[in-house]
Amino acid sequence: MTLKSVLAAVVQREDRFLICQRPAHKRHGGLWEFPGGKLEPGETHEHAARRELAEELDVAVRTVGRMLFSIADPGSQFVIEFAPVTIKGEPKCLEHSALQWLTLDELPRLELAPSDRRFVEFLRSQANRAEDSPGAR
Repeated sequence: MTLKSVLAAVVQREDRFLICQRPAHKRHGGLWEFPGGKLEPGETHEHAARRELAEELDVAVRTVGRMLFSIADPGSQFVIEFAPVTIKGEPKCLEHSALQWLTLDELPRLELAPSDRRFVEFLRSQANRAEDSPGAR
């Protein structure tokens, strides 16, 4: 089975991350995720981010950074690829049920989709490593 790429946009403003609640009728309905979507054939992460975030949140994408984390989504044909994205505009829920801006410490309190939970755990482990490094003191 060939895995299909899904972009998860890691949108951050100061110390808060944009997190969105999936609609009830979709897979992982009601769970929280980083916004984004499937890459169309031949589409780059940048093009997918521009298309998906315009459709889902009515925002313009300024930049798309290098992939931070990638994970095969359990029980599906998708691989979720998390990349930093900067946006212009204020996000609106066009497809999601709700959205929030949360700190890294607040994110684990939500019921996250499985791959998004793994990404948050990765981010937290990276933050803990940075705090424990000798130069951080």
